[in-house]
Amino acid sequence: METVTTSRMQAVQSPVIPIVGELIRSFPGTISLGQGVVYYPPPPEATNLTQFFADPANHQYKAIEGIPSLIAVIKTKLQTFNDIALDKRCIMVTAGSNMGFLNALLAITSVGDEVILQTPYYFNHEMAVQIAGCHPVFVATDENYQLRPEAIAEAITQKTKAVVTISPNNPTGAVYSEAALREVNQLCRDRGIYHISDEAYEYFTYDGVKHVSPGAFSQSHTHTISLYSLSKAYGFASWRIGYMVIPEHLLVPIKKVQDTNLICPPVISQYAALGALQTGFNYCQSHIQVIANVRQVVVHSLNALQGLCTIAPANGAFYFFLKVHAQLDPFELTERLIREHRVAVLPGTAFGMDRGCYLRVAYGALQEATAKEGVERLVKGLHAIVAY
Repeated sequence: METVTTSRMQAVQSPVIPIVGELIRSFPGTISLGQGVVYYPPPPEATNLTQFFADPANHQYKAIEGIPSLIAVIKTKLQTFNDIALDKRCIMVTAGSNMGFLNALLAITSVGDEVILQTPYYFNHEMAVQIAGCHPVFVATDENYQLRPEAIAEAITQKTKAVVTISPNNPTGAVYSEAALREVNQLCRDRGIYHISDEAYEYFTYDGVKHVSPGAFSQSHTHTISLYSLSKAYGFASWRIGYMVIPEHLLVPIKKVQDTNLICPPVISQYAALGALQTGFNYCQSHIQVIANVRQVVVHSLNALQGLCTIAPANGAFYFFLKVHAQLDPFELTERLIREHRVAVLPGTAFGMDRGCYLRVAYGALQEATAKEGVERLVKGLHAIVAY
């Protein structure tokens, strides 16, 4: 007899990047403006793992929250770069900030609770909320993809457990203002809910715009959960290492989640993170300047889409989020751009934009000449398809 099962996973969208990746492989020569990774490798200090191999005990389980030497370096970084003091807060090293987000959800929610996401949202956040058995509540950002604190306040109910912000933002590249982040953080404090601040792109800001960490705000320590990643800044996405800063009272529940799911963060990756953070921001800075130069080339090329697309300001991360002025299915448009013009982007539907036609353009993985060629293919393709 066939067994019929009903699973919470049926409500979870399929990851879009592998789907688009398969299309790219089917059409050799396609330039990918899809996945959000950087072009550069880790620093040598991250890949010199002599210290790890020198101690046979490193092949055994280590502390759930991370090795002490890495936690000490993270503490210094948080104080100097983010202005976050760790009084009444704890650091938890994770296997990437996606794990940190799921750790937080499982620690602070019960099945049926609500979590507020800004749209467009990061698809893995929406997926994690569904996996946790919670309900995502979507609040639209404004025409420049900036926060709307008054709309967030209206969306809070008795079931709301957290408001999520991502700045610099994936998928839009928007950097939220300090004033708006302060308003959201204070709102969460007043309503007795958590502010989950995803800061994976904290170093990637341009044109004089500065990153602000809500965890630095006065009295934010009781209700702010800050998520960080080394995947982007230090160029080792596959090493799966990040960390979270949490209120003291969440340490025990989050340790329960992490011990069940992971036992401890991969120790070899923790040593890589230790080397990277000891190298410091100077390593990232020169590479980010290269990405900033690529960004200028992309901006110039995208100007040819004026009238065909709306291109909002994007002063962070390495994304632009295009609104195409046409009644087209975004995934079908993505397929045609790959098949007919050999350029790949991601459809906006993956980020919760079900009304209208939106595309995410990523440029962090490409050298200047390749990025220019890719965006020119995109411009040519959109003019050919939309104007047809």
